[in-house]
Amino acid sequence: MRATRLSRLLIAAALGSTLVLAPLAASAYEGDVFSLKNRWEHTVTQMPANQRQSALKSLSSEAEQLANQYPSEAEVLIWQGIVLASYARERGGLGALGTAGDARDVLERAIEIDPQGGNGSAYVTLGALYDRAPGRPLGFGNSNTAERMFQRALEIRPDGIDVNYYYATFLKDEGNTQAAREHAQRAVNGNARESRQASDEALRREAEKLLGQL
Repeated sequence: MRATRLSRLLIAAALGSTLVLAPLAASAYEGDVFSLKNRWEHTVTQMPANQRQSALKSLSSEAEQLANQYPSEAEVLIWQGIVLASYARERGGLGALGTAGDARDVLERAIEIDPQGGNGSAYVTLGALYDRAPGRPLGFGNSNTAERMFQRALEIRPDGIDVNYYYATFLKDEGNTQAAREHAQRAVNGNARESRQASDEALRREAEKLLGQL
């Protein structure tokens, strides 16, 4: 009896240690992701255009190191993908295709881990990537895949400013002006996320500009 009781105590102690260590591990990467997100927001919403590419290059290196440290954490991979996609957009041209492809691969891996894609953020970024990249043989761009990614994001977060804005720009390019106007208006009326206040408000202003063009 004494041995059995001791075994149970040891098991309970081991489980208790696991429960304590798990939040500690999570808080370690969450703090890094929070810092990365804040600096990304500052870069894309406040930094002068001639400084953004260099800053995003540095952030993408930092995000890669974080992803190497936490390769199974969807949130880490999603933010690596967002930073890489932003860096590719700033670089522009054919030289950015490799970076855009890396962003796509990371985000698709994140979705395998988290089918909700970080509350839709991964799907929004993937939609924009598939929309903007050239098609084969140069790149991986594909309108049908972009549409599917945007629709998935809308299922998860229908009132999101980001998904409605980027979907509106996609629809405008596809020649669907009426639907583009509808989603641009939804972006203007959408809810900014507390965790992404600056970037969502910047996209709301872009949606207002887009409405004036439709």
